[in-house]
Amino acid sequence: MTNPWVVVAATVVVIALSAFFVAVEFALLAAKRHRLEDAAATSRSARAALRSAGELTVVLAGSQLGITACTLALGAITKPAVHHALAPLLESWGMPLWTADVGSFVLALIIVTFLHLVIGEMAPKSWAIAHPERSAIVLAIPMRAFMTVFRPALLGLNALANRCVRAVGVEPVDEAASGQNPRALRQLLEHSANVGALDASYSAQLSSALDLESATLGDLVRERVTPTAVPTDATVTDVQEASRRTGHLRVLVGDGADLHSVVHVRDTLDLVGDAAVADVTRPVFALRASTPLSVALAAMRETRNHLVVVTASDGRTVGVVTLADVLRTLFPVGVTA
Repeated sequence: MTNPWVVVAATVVVIALSAFFVAVEFALLAAKRHRLEDAAATSRSARAALRSAGELTVVLAGSQLGITACTLALGAITKPAVHHALAPLLESWGMPLWTADVGSFVLALIIVTFLHLVIGEMAPKSWAIAHPERSAIVLAIPMRAFMTVFRPALLGLNALANRCVRAVGVEPVDEAASGQNPRALRQLLEHSANVGALDASYSAQLSSALDLESATLGDLVRERVTPTAVPTDATVTDVQEASRRTGHLRVLVGDGADLHSVVHVRDTLDLVGDAAVADVTRPVFALRASTPLSVALAAMRETRNHLVVVTASDGRTVGVVTLADVLRTLFPVGVTA
């Protein structure tokens, strides 16, 4: 290319394409998936961005291919043009031919590298990181079009890359992990509390909430505590007496370890004292002791049960956990049984 305006136009196009691929790469890495899902309900571009997030490694392969092609294009078009333009200028300053040639080569390399690095990479990277969801959505459809054309080549390159990764004992993934794991969040809480950025009471409550991921129902069962229960043939008076004695509003019904029903004391208030409680009982809600506390809490909320009978793997009853017990792990102060 000898026409300088053609070289300038080609350089602008190549740098813009490089900026596009860099922005796509960093936008998808920084974008929060749940925000893209929220926007996908009303935006076609957001749905395209969500699809790209679901095949992240292939999209990143496309971005890297585009950036590499742009770098080679600048080296083939812009650098020689700048080199040949500067060489006569340096010769006119009295430099020997070989010195002017070497100097123009070095200056051309610096100029082209600067333009590509600052305008074609660093600026779009900063923009994408500052507005990840917005940039991912804006650039999604053009990137999907690029992916459609070059998908076979990208899948092949990605497969080769995955094979190299597996060779060193690492299993590749197609999506970036979203959010923070409990261990990282706990470290963040401890640091915030240590530097005074988070009140100690809030830190304790949030730490207790993180414990729900690892704690089980069995961890809340209090040893040597007998559940409040009455026999299967108990009367209303028996239930009310058991409630007054223990302060519990929900009383289990069963014989021995076979606690099959539960009755709320309020359901007995309209009955005569010697009436049987069988008509106002309902089946007990039972879960295994190994059930994660977070799963148990969700199940209790969904079924509207405030009491769960905890059983061992063989079906044996090992104790009772109430909603108040679960809440007490979250809010150590202010929750009463």
